[in-house]
Amino acid sequence: MESFEVTFVGSDERHLHEVGVTREVPLTLEVNGKEIATLLCSPTDSEDLVIGFLYNAGVITALSTVESLVIDRDLWKASVGIKPETLPGEFVFKRIYTSGCGKGIIFHNPLDLLQRGRLDTNFTIKGENILKLMKKFLNFSDEHKLTRGVHSAALAAGEEMLIFRDDLGRHNAVDKVIGQAILQGVGFEDKWLLASGRISSEITSKMLRSRIPLVVSSGAPTDQAVMIARDTGLCMATLAKGGGINVYSCPERVS
Repeated sequence: MESFEVTFVGSDERHLHEVGVTREVPLTLEVNGKEIATLLCSPTDSEDLVIGFLYNAGVITALSTVESLVIDRDLWKASVGIKPETLPGEFVFKRIYTSGCGKGIIFHNPLDLLQRGRLDTNFTIKGENILKLMKKFLNFSDEHKLTRGVHSAALAAGEEMLIFRDDLGRHNAVDKVIGQAILQGVGFEDKWLLASGRISSEITSKMLRSRIPLVVSSGAPTDQAVMIARDTGLCMATLAKGGGINVYSCPERVS
C-alpha cells in the first residue's frame, strides 16, 4: 500500500490529509521462456496468482507439472518452467479480454467448452452458514478497509474460511485462492468460494475448472454466468438486499 497526500473538500471545510492507495504492478508471465501474459495485479502472493492463473487457464493440470517458478520483484516478471510433455496441445489458446478491472486476460482451449461436463456432487450447505461466513468475509480485508481498492476471495469448508486473498482485480483474487489451495494440496470438491464483485462467465469457468460446487458473491451475476451455472450444475448465489440469499442455480443445495 502507498500513501498519498490528497485534498479533502467538504461542504464547509477544505484540508490536506494522507490516504492509503492500493499498489498496482504489471507482472509479466513467461512459460518455458515464452511470454504469454502481463497481469495487472497487487504485489502480494505472486506465487499463488501465477499457479492459480496457469491452472485456471488450463496450462497446468497439477502442481507436479511445474518444474520451476521464479518471481523477479525488481522487474516484476514470473518465469515458470513446465514439463514440455504436459503442455496442452501446441500451447495455442484463444485470447479473450475479460470484463474485469483493467485489461485482464484469460486463455481458453476451445475444447474446454465441449469437455466441461456437469458437476456431480452431493454438496449441501445451510443458508444461515453462508450468511454468517459472508459477513465475516466482507469485513476481513484490512487492505479494503484502508483503501477500498481491492477485491477479495476465499475458499471455505463448511463454516470455516480456509484461504483468503486480496487483489486489485476480482479474477486475480480468485486465482490467488485457487493457486494457494493447489500449493497446499487442498482439494476443491467439498469446498465453496466466497467472492466480492460481479460473477461473470470467467468466474464460473474458474469454478468449473477446479470443480468447486458453490460460489457466493456480494455482487450480481451476468446472464451468461447464470446460464452456464444452470447448464453445468454449479450452485451460484449472491447476497440479497434486505438480508438473505438469491440462489440462481441448484437451489436444492442451500437449505
